[in-house]
Amino acid sequence: MSDFLHTFFDWSEIRGALPALLTEGLRNTLLIAVLAILFGLVVGVLLAVLLLSRRRLVRLPARLYVDVFRGLPAIVTVSLIGLGLPAAGVRPFGRNPLGYAVIAVGLISAAYCAEIFRSGIQAVPPGQLQAGRSLGMSYLKTMRLVVVPQGIRNVLPALAGQFIVDIKESSLVYLLGLGVGQRELYFIAQERQAASYNASALVAAGLCYLVITIPLTYLVNWLDRRMREGGGRGGRRAAAALTQEDGTGAAGLAGDPATGDPGTGELTAGTAAKERA
Repeated sequence: MSDFLHTFFDWSEIRGALPALLTEGLRNTLLIAVLAILFGLVVGVLLAVLLLSRRRLVRLPARLYVDVFRGLPAIVTVSLIGLGLPAAGVRPFGRNPLGYAVIAVGLISAAYCAEIFRSGIQAVPPGQLQAGRSLGMSYLKTMRLVVVPQGIRNVLPALAGQFIVDIKESSLVYLLGLGVGQRELYFIAQERQAASYNASALVAAGLCYLVITIPLTYLVNWLDRRMREGGGRGGRRAAAALTQEDGTGAAGLAGDPATGDPGTGELTAGTAAKERA
């Protein structure tokens, strides 16, 4: 029992590791995860739009990307991007491994975000798109102002969950040999564990991850409850966009303040055509 406690809960080792974990490791872990999720959100939205295209030649490259990066183990993707590209002479970040780390985790995140956005957009009632087209809006404008905002709102909990995944996957970038000042939580803990043959530093790093991920997990659950209780708020925002475009209003969607009718939260093409007439 004493050997177990010494191996995993040596307080002198934990105290020695905490300063570097909290000042350098935590900062770089969050930096990699935040930049990766931002990259994933931007690329994911574009991929989701391509995945929803009716043209097979447009869908195919996006589907191939999503299938490949969701199918590969994350450690393989990190190795291919962070080690393979520089070895092949492709060095957009020079000798800075942090840039390759962000791109590697971001490419994986984009594949999952694309599927999240696709499912969210497909959950929007088809009548929303038809209504926008009936009001004279182009397909892209209807998607941008009406459909995509509602789709994003539908998947906020899933996106927050993906951010948690990115935080944990940032631990894999230790393979790239980050320099001093660039090390993330796991890299610092693994170095100390290799030097002392004691796992207490890894336990300290695990606690740091939990300090980040557990509150975020509760945030995801809270967002999920808010989304379920939110009812037709997203639809009423879409009504505002349609109202601004058409200038006539969308009573069936936004409700009637004079009568206290909260509205249905949806607008059908027939209602839109009637209001336009």
